Amino acid sequence: MKTISKNILVIFLSLYTFTACEDKLELNDPNNVGDAIALINDKNVKTTLIGAYDGLSFGSLFGGNTFRNSELLAANGEVIFSGTFNDVSDIFRKEMITTNADATAKWNNAYRAINIANNVLSALDVVDQEDKDQIEGEALFLRGVLYFELIKFFAQPYAAGNPANNTGVPIMLVDDRNSTDFKARASVQEVYTRIVSDLTTAEGKLAQGPNPGKASREAAAAFLSRVYLQMGNYEAARDAAHRVITSNIYSLRPTYAGCFNTGTTTEDIFDIPVSTADGINNMHTFYASTSFAGRGDIEVQASHLALYEPTDARLALFYTDPGTGDTRVGKWTNMFSNVKVIRLAEMYLTRAECNQRLGSSIGATPLADINTVRARVNLSPLGAVSLNDILNERKLELAHEGQHLHDVKRLQSVIIEGTTVYNFDDPKLVFPIPQREINVNPLLIQNQGYGN
Repeated sequence: MKTISKNILVIFLSLYTFTACEDKLELNDPNNVGDAIALINDKNVKTTLIGAYDGLSFGSLFGGNTFRNSELLAANGEVIFSGTFNDVSDIFRKEMITTNADATAKWNNAYRAINIANNVLSALDVVDQEDKDQIEGEALFLRGVLYFELIKFFAQPYAAGNPANNTGVPIMLVDDRNSTDFKARASVQEVYTRIVSDLTTAEGKLAQGPNPGKASREAAAAFLSRVYLQMGNYEAARDAAHRVITSNIYSLRPTYAGCFNTGTTTEDIFDIPVSTADGINNMHTFYASTSFAGRGDIEVQASHLALYEPTDARLALFYTDPGTGDTRVGKWTNMFSNVKVIRLAEMYLTRAECNQRLGSSIGATPLADINTVRARVNLSPLGAVSLNDILNERKLELAHEGQHLHDVKRLQSVIIEGTTVYNFDDPKLVFPIPQREINVNPLLIQNQGYGN
């Protein structure tokens, strides 16, 4: 798989290096920089790590598209994509083909960033001793998060059939960086095992947050809570969320609106920084109306608005597009706001769900956690809570933040578009393996429904 195995390191070095014994410049070809130079010292390895973060923040990944595409695939008649980008429209209509540009960019950019993380992990011996754990933890965090994104989109969900038999994605580790050998797709179980291993090790090595835009101990735990939730391991998901909450580093914002269209807040466990100088927020690009310099491609339908109680502050965040009269999502009106990835509210919802399923009350009762979330949005406290209450609260709190598709899959629910019902394991809810990868690598098997 040439686009995986032959990804470049990240060309960041100067063209000039000084010889040890002569006051003379020696020119190096910047297109032929190998490990011996690119990973030669502490500074270079840390610079390479920045390249992995840059890869994660690409538009096809945490720059927004991965969250947008989750919401569009699981639209359920609650939002409509009315834009002119054919590949995005195909995702929304569940009519993807193997050359879909969004799917291809997600695959390629994820594996490029994984390769960079593997480069960093290969060179830990030259990292300053006092920073070694942190650098290793950040690289493992990035690799684990990237594999999690790949497995959620390019394979059947963990809840579908036997994950040990279902086909996942290729696992590329440190020793695979410079290999030209083809790699087959590992099983879904093998990929999840790798993700859990990377994030668990990362959590043990990373410093506590907050660390805006970078990995922290709590960010690793928060992602672990998501991973375990997808796996149906409710005890581990609950405990990971509980570790974040009880770190006492993060706090809910006073208002729901105050969570969005901002830089990093006290509620953000992990986000992607965006400024006038750097970064991209494609959630703004596609969700915001033209009056906010967006495209206005995603319209909210009345069926979604009807899910909220009349006094719910989350409902008040929607707005009417002055140009078209359509309803838009108010979470993404500032093009220079950070892309929110995991907020503390999600940890309360995860802990509540898992405690409810397990009949436990680690940290707090499910009722107490749900009422904590409800209080922030001006809703009356519940006197009793059911699993459906918790799942409904989760859907509304995290709406339009990229979690809907993955919740549908783990809950083995359905998506209804008009008269068509898509089961949680429908092949149309899975991205195709990019055709260019199939053409190059004879060991790759295409996903069901894409001409295989």
